Amino acid sequence: MPSNIYLSRQEVDIQLYTNQETIPITHRSFCLAVALGPKISETVKGKLSLGAKVLKAGSMEKVFRQYFPVEKEGTLLKAFQCYLSTTAGPIAGMLFISTEKIAFHSDRPLDLTSPTGRITRVPYKVMIPAKRIKSAAVRENLYNPDEKYIDVVTVDGFDFWFMGFISYTKSFKYLQHVISELR
Repeated sequence: MPSNIYLSRQEVDIQLYTNQETIPITHRSFCLAVALGPKISETVKGKLSLGAKVLKAGSMEKVFRQYFPVEKEGTLLKAFQCYLSTTAGPIAGMLFISTEKIAFHSDRPLDLTSPTGRITRVPYKVMIPAKRIKSAAVRENLYNPDEKYIDVVTVDGFDFWFMGFISYTKSFKYLQHVISELR
């Protein structure tokens, strides 16, 4: 039974407080990030579940190493909550940006039916080695420019759309850093 699937401004006074810094965010980006979830209760459950995993593991770096194979010298630079756009709709999860890869792990497992009819729950994972990234860009929805996404294109022509970030600028900055370091 597989355990993993790898598939190739309007400013307001909202602040996101972390243990390292205060990040001002826009009202619109915050609303778009929350609105992508199927229900607010499902979104909150996913975030609480992630918090529990981080507390249990001890750090986001350790969670990243549990989810994905990482070389000894590989280091997690940053993790962002976001959605991965798929043909079935957006999937909530974490985008991990490390010195050697970007990786996405869903907040909740997906139910897959085997050929024998058994249902298996597996996380949705995407792992892209940084050396395989051809380009990355922040793009806008043509019909609604307030809806943005980060488009990552691999050297073999696959597109991955990550959306629902609180701060596209900060997320993209880390991604650009990794791409430029490995070229």
